[in-house]
This record gives sequence, C-alpha cells and structure tokens, in this order.
Amino acid sequence: MKKPNIVILGAGYGGMMTTVKLQKTLGVNEANITLVNINDYHYQTTWLHENAAGTLHHDRTRIQIKDVINMSKVKFVKDKVISIKPDEKKVKLENGQLDYDVLVIGLGFEAATFGIPGLEEHAFTIGNINSARLIREHMEYNFALYHNESEKNPARLNIVVGGGGFTGVEFLGELANRIPELCEEYDIDKNLVRIINIEGSPTILPGFDPQLVEYAMNSLESRGVEFVTGAMLKECTATSVVYEKNGEITEIPTLTTVWAAGVKANALVEKSGFENNRGKVAVEKDMRAPDYDNVFVIGDCALIMNEQTGRPYPPTAQIAIQQSAVVAHNVKAYIQGGEMEHFEPEILGTVASLGHNDAIGVIFNDQKLFGWKATVMKKIIDNRYLLKLGGLSLLMKKGKFNIFY
Repeated sequence: MKKPNIVILGAGYGGMMTTVKLQKTLGVNEANITLVNINDYHYQTTWLHENAAGTLHHDRTRIQIKDVINMSKVKFVKDKVISIKPDEKKVKLENGQLDYDVLVIGLGFEAATFGIPGLEEHAFTIGNINSARLIREHMEYNFALYHNESEKNPARLNIVVGGGGFTGVEFLGELANRIPELCEEYDIDKNLVRIINIEGSPTILPGFDPQLVEYAMNSLESRGVEFVTGAMLKECTATSVVYEKNGEITEIPTLTTVWAAGVKANALVEKSGFENNRGKVAVEKDMRAPDYDNVFVIGDCALIMNEQTGRPYPPTAQIAIQQSAVVAHNVKAYIQGGEMEHFEPEILGTVASLGHNDAIGVIFNDQKLFGWKATVMKKIIDNRYLLKLGGLSLLMKKGKFNIFY
C-alpha cells in the first residue's frame, strides 16, 4: 500500500508545531511528511517588535528548522509556494511541484492596508525577520544622518506607529526603551524625538481591560509616547502622514511610519479557490476546509468564530499552537481511519509587554497583572513555547531568563 503524502505549508507556529507532533506520532513507514517554507528557519513572530526596535537581535528570534525537525522523518523543502490546486491535490512551488494526500495550510499573514493611500509604498510593517531588521536599520540611519546634514530635518526623529493593538503597543514599549540609547549613541537631545501612535478606536488595545489600558498608556506616556486616539490615518507619503480627528486634518512630518493596524491571511488562500471569508477559510470544527476533507487550515489562514461574542478569535500564537494539537491528531486520524477531534480554543490569558521591564496581562480567571509580575509571566509563556517546540536544548539556547531586569 502506498504511503500517504502529508504536505505542510509554512513553518510558523501552527505549521512547526503540527510537524513536530506528527514526527513524534507517525512512523517513517506510515507516511511521507514534507514541510515547505520560504526560509530555512522558523521565527518567533511575537518577538519581531523587539527586533524592529533594536532591543533584541534578530538571531535570537530565528530558529533553524533543522535544529527542531527530525530530518530522517520529515523532508524539508525550502521554496516559495506559488499556488495550491485542491482539486488536483497539487502544490506549485517556485522550483517544482508537490503532490499530496493530506495538506496542512499554515502560510501566515500579510499586512492589511485597507486601501489607505501610500501605506503600501511608504510604510514599514513588522511582518518577518527582514522587515523588522529594515525598520531597525532605517531608524538608526536617520538618527545617524541627523547631525550630518547642514539643515536639520526633524522628520528624521519623528516615528509614527499606526495602530494601537497588541503589535503596535508592544513596539511602542520597545521604542520607549530604545530611543534613549539611540539618542546617547548619536548625540541627539531626547526631547527632539517624537514617538506618535495613531489609533482609530477611542482607546488603545480595544476590548482589553480598561484598567490595564490606562496603566499601559500612563507607562508609555511617561516614557515619551504620544497617543492620538479616535483618529483615522488618511494618507502616508515618503515624508509625512496625514490623519483626521474630529473633522480636523493634521499632517506630521516623518520619514518613519510603521503600520501595525491590520493583518490578513496569505493571499494564496483566496486565490486557490477555497471558500473564504475576507481571505480566511472558515474551517469546520475539525480544522478542515469546507468541501475538502483532506485539507486542514491553521493559524492566520483559519477563521474560527467565538460564539459568545459573535466575532472571530484573534489569530494569536496561543491559538495556533493549540490548533496544532488537533490538526496533528486529525491528520493521523484521517490517514488511519481514526476519530476526528474538534477544536475548542482555551484562552489561558493575554500578556502584552511594554518594554523589557514592564507589561500588562490577564491570566486564568481574569486575574490582572501589572509591571514586573506581568513581565515575568510574558517570559514564562515565551519559554514554555520553546520547551514544547524543541525541548530543553532549544529553551537553553533561545530562552529569556533575565527576569530581574
């Protein structure tokens, strides 16, 4: 009997954890497992804001796939996915083609710019290792250039962050730590630097506990962050951003606009003809795509509704990791004729960092955390993932243990 081909697209949280679980539960004689990823590394998406600010080197965030995947059990293909043909059970790559019996789609997210003029051309996004590194180098370049021009350009020292959700707020926290270091390094008066956050909702972190939101704003404002809430970004140019608030138009000169206000599923999902809702596949309870019982969708590409709120669950790393357990079980069940499991998200809590020594969070039974305690919890969550992914050796290599500062 022919061994079934299991193909996993994307080495994000969902794809990597599904692969790790399958290599533990399936023998080499039971299936051919292939993991496809554009890079030969996996990265901690939840650390990219630190790379972008320059508070954590990108090599800490990057995890070599060969250090986690058992290459005798899993074939790794470094390539770019061009298209998925579910009716033909084929995946077209830039340098070839794969046939599959079971497909797992975990291709991650892209920035959603909502048609705002100039954003795509002129704004930076915190999307991957390279885009994060570009932001860091761009900021340092502008600080270095400030004193090397005969006419000082204040736009070089204005950093605008679009969006006050988790990514935006965590990036602001890292910037608040990093800017004083840059000012010292490049001999710039810190008072000349502006960090401005523009958020469309009446408050940052919409939907989060108001007491924690107030704490976050006070913490960040005390370190120089300016908040413009209830404001809509209207345009981004190479040298400025324009926003509207209370009917008034304001222009801020800046050479650094970082857009952190929206993501969408990888466009390949929609292009491949899957039934979708704004680009995401509204998966069945067992994480399968409607109309295709051999295709599983995970992470940012999967849409799962929260029946209590009537809104989709946010595509967090926590949910993607939880999904991987169900997907791995169900892939095995599919090829062996076992019983499928249903996915039920279990939100264990949410913690947002506000820099290296401050954070906010809600854990377990709505228990609120502030400051150092929340910082420690954030690092425990990060370290727990590393342990689950690659065991003690990966944890010791990449873990965060600086809990006292």
